[in-house]
Amino acid sequence: MVERLVIDHVGHLGDGVSLSSGDTRYVPYTLGGETVEAAPVPGHPDRRKLLAVETASPERIEPFCPHFGVCGGCAIQHWQPDAYQAWKRNIVIESLKAAKVDCEVAPLIDAHGAGRRRATFHARMGTHEVLKVGFSAANSHDIIPIDRCPILDPALTGALEAAWALAEALKPTGKPLDIQATATNNGLDIDIRGSGPLPPAQITALSRVAEQHRLARLTRHGELVLMRHLPMINIGAAQVTLPPGSFLQATIAGEETLAKLVGERIGKAKHIADLFCGVGPFALRLASAARVTALDSDAGAVMSLQKAVANTPGLKPVKAEARDLFRRPLMPQELRDVDAVVFDPPRQGAQAQAKQLAASQVPVVVAVSCNVATFARDVRMLIDGGYKLETVVPVDQFRHTPHVELVARLRR
Repeated sequence: MVERLVIDHVGHLGDGVSLSSGDTRYVPYTLGGETVEAAPVPGHPDRRKLLAVETASPERIEPFCPHFGVCGGCAIQHWQPDAYQAWKRNIVIESLKAAKVDCEVAPLIDAHGAGRRRATFHARMGTHEVLKVGFSAANSHDIIPIDRCPILDPALTGALEAAWALAEALKPTGKPLDIQATATNNGLDIDIRGSGPLPPAQITALSRVAEQHRLARLTRHGELVLMRHLPMINIGAAQVTLPPGSFLQATIAGEETLAKLVGERIGKAKHIADLFCGVGPFALRLASAARVTALDSDAGAVMSLQKAVANTPGLKPVKAEARDLFRRPLMPQELRDVDAVVFDPPRQGAQAQAKQLAASQVPVVVAVSCNVATFARDVRMLIDGGYKLETVVPVDQFRHTPHVELVARLRR
């Protein structure tokens, strides 16, 4: 059944929202003011599949990727940049307002830079034993085979070809493989997940592929298969050897932008606690001027940070420890000699840690987040504890998606 819908606006997930039928309908790849033809999506009563744009918005532009609309990686390539950026900033404004967090929201900072320096490709044998390697389709577990991805950093050149070759060597028939590729100074670092135990012959085949594609390192579930070079990245004055499958900010420009904003908001603090520190994108830069206590639950990331500190002259003391801040948050008494705290948790936020920060007397807290909802929840606790929230700065390193990073300072 074909429906004719008028799109009212673009929602927070990037789908066009239609109210014209009397019920809310979500239509991907549409813009406010457009009249479209759409069809129901089985199993999803409020979703529609776009069939045709009958009346286009003047803000509509031609997508630059041939896979757009099929691959689920990007939600928006069809919107004029200024309008898209205003929409993304407005997501932050509306989400904070809904959470009753009253503050100024700065203009959106674009931090796409050269593009994504890491990507996770999925691989599976499809029907008729046809291998598929690519990204998941929108709102689906189907894998869309791709031959290129224009939003990737040129440093990831060759990653997709290597992923196809690795998948061909493994021929996954059940659970799809996750093939995470990261661009480093020394070449591509790839970690494969989902393969299960492998016989020696397949390990040998993977090693051969790694050699052929000149990978810096290949690991499987974090276990080394082959290493030609240590996979290293620069963070400030330090060189950091990455743990297998390590978390990094998606773009180099994104990491540098967030670090600059954090550094500006820390001010002249002499002792800083960097919570959820990862491999040290903030700690290693802040340590040029201040003593740092860095904590994260990822023991491999903490070890990499420790090694980087030991090999980088001119830094102030950095104490890096593995600690699960969800189960064992830093308590107020442990923060008594800390001048400032930076916390950058995963998407689920830092509720337990925010509760303890709210009860502390730390003068400055800099909150970094990739999730507006959990950011609002956590800073609400700090505000209720006596902190004043200053301007929130949105950062767009996930261009063409609804995801946005946030940085803000809270002061007592």
